[in-house]
Amino acid sequence: MHKPGIEGIPYYLGINSLSEIATRDDTVVVLNAMGGESRQVTPVSHAFSGGNVVFGVSPGRRGQKLPTPAGDIPIYNNVREGLEDGHRFNTGVVYLPPSGVRDGVAELIRVNPDLRKIVIITEKVAVHDAREIRAMAQANGVDVIGGNCLGVADSWNRVRIGGALGGDHPDESLLKGSIAIFSNSGGFTTTIAQYLATEGWGTSTLISSGKDVYIHYGARDFAHALKNDDRTKAAVLYVEPGGYYERGVDFGKPVVACVVGRWKSKLTRAVGHAGAMAGSGDRAEDKEDWFIDAFGTGGLFTPEDPKVSAKGAVVTNIAHIPAALTAVMKLNGVETDFASTGSLSLKPWMSNDQGLTLPADIDLPPVAAPEPYGTQIEVIGKQIGAVIARQTMKDKSGASSMDPKTQVTSVHGKSVLEMALEPLEAIFALPLVHEIADDNARALLDVAVAAEVNLVGDPALVAAEASREAGNSPNVVMAAAASIIGPNRIDRALACARTLITLFAQSGLRDGQDTGFDASGIAVDAEARALFAADDDEADDPRPEAVLKAVAARGGKSVFIDFLTGLGIRLSRDALLAAIATTIAWGPLLRKRITRLTAETLPWYLRLYGVMIGATIPAEHHRHGSLWGIPRQERFEHWTMADLCFLAMTGKKPQGEDALPLQMLIGLLISNGPGSISAQGAKGAVAADGPQTPSRVQINKAMIGFLSHSGYSHGGNGFEGMAMLLEEFKDTGLADPTDPGHGLDLKAMAKRFAEAYKAEKAAAKEVGGEVRALPGIHHPVFKGNQVNYDPRERFLAEYLEKRGDYNIFLAFYREVVEAIYAVGATRNVFCVNVDAVIAALLLAILWKDYRAGKLSERALETAAFTVFLYGRMIGSAAEIDDHLNRGRNMDTRTPVSACGFVV
Repeated sequence: MHKPGIEGIPYYLGINSLSEIATRDDTVVVLNAMGGESRQVTPVSHAFSGGNVVFGVSPGRRGQKLPTPAGDIPIYNNVREGLEDGHRFNTGVVYLPPSGVRDGVAELIRVNPDLRKIVIITEKVAVHDAREIRAMAQANGVDVIGGNCLGVADSWNRVRIGGALGGDHPDESLLKGSIAIFSNSGGFTTTIAQYLATEGWGTSTLISSGKDVYIHYGARDFAHALKNDDRTKAAVLYVEPGGYYERGVDFGKPVVACVVGRWKSKLTRAVGHAGAMAGSGDRAEDKEDWFIDAFGTGGLFTPEDPKVSAKGAVVTNIAHIPAALTAVMKLNGVETDFASTGSLSLKPWMSNDQGLTLPADIDLPPVAAPEPYGTQIEVIGKQIGAVIARQTMKDKSGASSMDPKTQVTSVHGKSVLEMALEPLEAIFALPLVHEIADDNARALLDVAVAAEVNLVGDPALVAAEASREAGNSPNVVMAAAASIIGPNRIDRALACARTLITLFAQSGLRDGQDTGFDASGIAVDAEARALFAADDDEADDPRPEAVLKAVAARGGKSVFIDFLTGLGIRLSRDALLAAIATTIAWGPLLRKRITRLTAETLPWYLRLYGVMIGATIPAEHHRHGSLWGIPRQERFEHWTMADLCFLAMTGKKPQGEDALPLQMLIGLLISNGPGSISAQGAKGAVAADGPQTPSRVQINKAMIGFLSHSGYSHGGNGFEGMAMLLEEFKDTGLADPTDPGHGLDLKAMAKRFAEAYKAEKAAAKEVGGEVRALPGIHHPVFKGNQVNYDPRERFLAEYLEKRGDYNIFLAFYREVVEAIYAVGATRNVFCVNVDAVIAALLLAILWKDYRAGKLSERALETAAFTVFLYGRMIGSAAEIDDHLNRGRNMDTRTPVSACGFVV
């Protein structure tokens, strides 16, 4: 039996006026008060409302308390226990899971005859349960609001019941005024209130109706209470598709209706609010027409075409609500509640253009933020570098990713194909500054690495040579040298970098190359001066002066080098390395592209780059003042990193563009994503040291992790393509593989190869053996078409063709894939994959020395492996730095549940 409510309404409705929705006389109980959402929201509501929550319910938690700024809220196992302890309430708030909402409502109604209102926060309550809730509430004289709502609030009474209307600081958003808000969206209820304030309108009552399929307190109920509230002069409705709640309703006062969700008419299932999916005749477009007809506006309101009437206006953008309301109220002779609090124009509190030149209309200057945010932003503004949240980084990377369609890996947004065309020093910087280095940074990086490559007299060279003489592979030789560049070998350089960053952090310096910057106001104490100064054991080391001379010769610009030289002391190698590293990192650091930790550890990577390249050069070629016969001054002042790598690989001084193919190879080999074995080794080494205590992570050990996870199958396998080419070309008399006039019949060579492969394949099939895979041919992704291509090979081949560069080995590969198809050995034309490009380019570099007997096949294999290591050390640096900044201790472990035991 239904309880009697308001006369003239054919169902129970106890709320006669909006002023009764949320009052200071309401006392509240919260079901599932200790749940995650309630623990965040209820304390704010309780304090804002003057302490209106009398107790909370959470089964099994009797005796606990929910702390709030207005005092603790006692917790009981059930509602009856709270009543038996003498607490009284007239309003229930439900935070229960959907399956428990019906029973929770039933308990509230059954045990408390004083109950008058229920607010259901829970979303996606079953329609069957919602009907039963409605029936129980109607029979017992209880108003229900929700479900799937954020509750109700009253700006006059300073009360909030249920959810988070007004956010964490409702006193800032719920400004007393004459406008009521009734919204299907909880979040937008607060946003609309904030938007109205910019036009000078405050609020009276705010109701988040929710948008489950079943809305208990609908637009018709709101309209009745609106008419009877003397405080409220108009209302704003936020309306989503689905349901006929608003159709034909007489609101009795001016209304601005914001109707959203036209796109949802195309959906076949609910997205977002469960009830916001149109059926027949209740699409967003239909609801727009209902309101347009009711208000007589003849169309939608927009700033360009402001269609309004004294009854109201219809908008489809919440940003248009304030202007539409002002226009409607002007026709009714009603002024705003208070002066405007601002405008809806974009007013950024902080900005970061990442060094880009933006169009004037979007290059907005930041404005002063209100307190307490202004002080907080000021503190953040003094923070140098990005801040990155830590997470488990097993099989994840914030540095590299592979496109599954093209199989092209990118590092910090740059694909390996793009990097193959960049100068080598530019891509050596990329992993650590997250952008391609400019000309000045490249010049400085060339000098910094050149100063570390010659290892004469260094224990790192002794370790590398001992490893080489023991017959180890190139990765082990490189690892032996890297092991010597431990914390004690780099601590001073890192301390210099930290000190420089601290000295300049608040100086106003924006560009590390701005040599006109006035650094005279930066004071350096005796301890810092001693840190930067060369020690007595460096008295005979000519490299600090050589570095300074080389920077000047290259036209390098560095505020930090200028600052240090102005101290009037002889600088150490470590200080100069730190100054170069800080110059390279400064721009990205201030643009928050990188963290301060990355900038401070950059000297370690630069030293490792030089030592690891130097370790590939036999000890006999390291001499005081020269490397493989090339004088220090020439290398420091003129050579690029590509030149150094070419020298290390071939023992020869590059002429013209000799080093270009090597540069391309290294760029291609930088990364194959975080799942590659070498990347896993680097990441595992960081995880094992514990990145949550960054000072304990040994970056050289992480490099050894990449090196120990390289090998003849992962790294040295690049020789397989070279071996195949050697077999086909060794007796041809080929003199120059880059000469298109070589005189060889490649088609005939390819046909012989194809026929031999077909016979080999048939023989293997006859005996049930495995068919040999052809190195550089075919790919598990790029297949299935009549003619297949590896986009990576095509990109590079087309680049070489545009340059007019010829490579006979690459040309032969293309003939082979056509020939093995022509003789019937394959069902379609296989692709020439990127491994073939690597083999062809590298063999072309080394061919003449091989033909002259200067290089054995073993030496060619070592060269192939070494090129892989050069490239992958760059990619590994990216993974190491990323894991150091993002990862958690031991986060690369495999859980026991994912491990297996094999008998």
